[in-house]
Amino acid sequence: MGLQASAPLDAAGPAPVVEVRRSRRRARTVSAWREGGRTIVAIPARFTRAQEREWVGRMVERLAAQERRRRPSDAQLVARATELSRRYLGGRAVPTSVRWSSNQGRRWGSCTPSEGTIRISDRVQGMPRWVLDYVLLHELAHLLQPGHGEAFWAELAGYPHTQRARGFLEGCAFARDGADDDAPDEPADDDPDPAPPAG
Repeated sequence: MGLQASAPLDAAGPAPVVEVRRSRRRARTVSAWREGGRTIVAIPARFTRAQEREWVGRMVERLAAQERRRRPSDAQLVARATELSRRYLGGRAVPTSVRWSSNQGRRWGSCTPSEGTIRISDRVQGMPRWVLDYVLLHELAHLLQPGHGEAFWAELAGYPHTQRARGFLEGCAFARDGADDDAPDEPADDDPDPAPPAG
């Protein structure tokens, strides 16, 4: 159906398998996405081989750039947490470390206030930036307020995407875990967050 080629994802990553799909219905647009372990690049059927090579390279790099933005390094997480603390918490939340973690279980993130450490589940990687920002802010707020009481939620009041991000995470949890038929319609504790806790 299409040409398979190998093209560099980025300097640090492996070369992905690229499948080119030509379409007679596609007049001028080119699009690319990940499908399983492959990168699919859809191009107009009329493209020459030279145009195909040019556009495959361009689209593979564009996807890689998008993924780098959505999957920041630990150092970039620290920088983002510092910026979010400054912008929304008056710079009062100062973690000693912020890093990705693969052993968060059902949590989106966790915080150890006594040590000042924050761990963000690697399941958040690839989610929209405003969701990652919410999870970071949630954990930063725990450096200031340990529980999920009114004072905790007041710390997050300035972030405009809190409810949207909580809904997004709740949907992700539902898709992953399904409905808990034994759970009450409303949470029984003081935490109004029905999604798995961020911290």
